[in-house]
Amino acid sequence: MHTRDHGKPTRLLAVASTTTSLLLLAAFCGTVHAQQKTDGPAAGIFTCTDARGRTLTADRPIAECNDREQRELNPSGSIRRKVEPTYTARELAEREDRAREAAIQTARITDERRRERALLVRYPNAATHDRERNEALVQIDAVIQAAKKRIAELGEDRKKIDEELEFYKADTSKAPGAVRRKLEDNTQSVAVQNRFIAEQDEEKKRVNARFDEERGRLKALWSPQNGGTPR
Repeated sequence: MHTRDHGKPTRLLAVASTTTSLLLLAAFCGTVHAQQKTDGPAAGIFTCTDARGRTLTADRPIAECNDREQRELNPSGSIRRKVEPTYTARELAEREDRAREAAIQTARITDERRRERALLVRYPNAATHDRERNEALVQIDAVIQAAKKRIAELGEDRKKIDEELEFYKADTSKAPGAVRRKLEDNTQSVAVQNRFIAEQDEEKKRVNARFDEERGRLKALWSPQNGGTPR
């Protein structure tokens, strides 16, 4: 007695169908691979947010976003690259100006921080700063005192010259040339010393102004928040 296997034709049909699908898939992959070799990688998707806040996508760079960064995405959604904005000549010049100004500002801040550190090293506390101010002013006062002493000496010389001119005080133009030259030299020397004293007085003002300006900056650097030691 023979028994038919009714499931066998069904299994053969399934195997044939699977084999056909695999062949078709292989053929498709081969076609895609050949196309990528010919045309290069598949184009990405460009996306950006325009000036109105809208999110735009396209298969090529988006004109509405020429003034801002765009992203090109892979088919998987990962970022392939970032596309920088396209600038006009004027925009490029303005961009360069802003970058230059930012660099100058950064350099200014860096230099200011460097000067502050040097200032703090030189004057770790208020007592040190006061002491150096006083020393600078004492030196200037010493120079002023020397000039005043010289003026006093010139005053004594002037008395002697006046004695020599006593006879010609009605008309000093008739006095001997040597005596007149002594008088002229004495007068000029006194004027020079007085100008020198005035310059030293101005120097004292500049020194005090400098130390006052430094003191204002140092107060912040000496503060406990910055780890300073006021006094």
